[in-house]
Amino acid sequence: MMLFLYTIIVILASQLVKLLALFSPKMKLFVEGRKEVFQTLKSKISLSDKTIWFHAASLGEYEQGLPVIETIKTKFPNHKIVLTFFSPSGLEVRKNNPVADVTVYLPLDTQNNASEFLKLVHPEMVFFIKYEYWPNYLNELKKQQIKTYLISGIFRENQMFFKWHGGFYRNTLKTFDYFFVQNESSKKLLQSIGFNNVKISGDTRFDRVVAILERDTTLDFIAQFKNNTITVVVGSSWPKDESLLVNYINQTNEKVKFIIAPHNIKAEQIQELKNSISKKVILFSEKENQNLAEFDVFIIDTIGILTKIYSYADIAYVGGGYGNPGVHNILEPATFGVPIIVGPNYSHFAEATALVNMEGCISISNQNELNEALENLIQNEDIRHEKGHICSTFVQMNKGATAVVLNHLLNENLN
Repeated sequence: MMLFLYTIIVILASQLVKLLALFSPKMKLFVEGRKEVFQTLKSKISLSDKTIWFHAASLGEYEQGLPVIETIKTKFPNHKIVLTFFSPSGLEVRKNNPVADVTVYLPLDTQNNASEFLKLVHPEMVFFIKYEYWPNYLNELKKQQIKTYLISGIFRENQMFFKWHGGFYRNTLKTFDYFFVQNESSKKLLQSIGFNNVKISGDTRFDRVVAILERDTTLDFIAQFKNNTITVVVGSSWPKDESLLVNYINQTNEKVKFIIAPHNIKAEQIQELKNSISKKVILFSEKENQNLAEFDVFIIDTIGILTKIYSYADIAYVGGGYGNPGVHNILEPATFGVPIIVGPNYSHFAEATALVNMEGCISISNQNELNEALENLIQNEDIRHEKGHICSTFVQMNKGATAVVLNHLLNENLN
């Protein structure tokens, strides 16, 4: 009965989303992108193909699962990799990724969609990355006895699984063959409701960022702008972050440069940010035929290069810490051994909490605290190096989650 009611709610929600799509470009992508999914699957997957399916909610989960996807692709070279996204912010950015043979939106979670999707994909193994528990898909996977895993899972006490009235949600967990979780508290929570098919693997994002160190992160135009000057890289900033940072930039006399990569790169917001800065500022889109070394602030009004830019940072400010759920990915600057500053909302993220506690990352909550943190890091090279070393060591000590998952799968297959 609960599953029936749930499916009715999903169907009603799908009609609401179609209405919202008339007013929201993102919702339009959400709706339009799902129209051709089954046709795409029919054209790209045959009955004779062997497949492995990975599902990511959005871009962050894709990046998190990428080390496992890449390794699985190596270990199972005769299988096609099918990758699904729930959100347009994941699929639209990574629809041309090099690792999956087929990348599509996940059709909404109805019984008919789940049945049709699995008939076309017929996966041997399925991996859900971090979270997203779709009851109809999971029930169909269980019914067809398809091996289903959760990787880099994280659980919290306030989730419905752990409440007295959460029986329907607990039942969805019974469909998983194995849980690979990030930490001890997640393991204990699962065990408290009777699940012992769980192993602490850690977070595969550490493997993802460690792998970055083996790649070429050279950007000649960033090196030209930096010009051997102390550089603060501001990643994934929101207006509140930018307001505090612009106040500092406009009043500081320090010999320091800033690279700002906003979370939102809409033209009007970028122009507003540029106009608020009194120092000499240039946009990425304006950089051609310019002597970048002459500028104080470089605003990156494009996507896809922030990771490489972090490799040039002496100090990183990672945005999102004034919003909900909080700060964006701090592991990328951390892997390059860069001290990090974040806003006050970071407690939902274990790696941010750990690095704040270890003092590799500084949390600020107002203008004075930001000013003090920046002044201290800019003026004191020893403190910069000490905090940066804490960050890089933390990343190196926590890598290896992918190996835990793969060792389990290979042993399982051998047995």
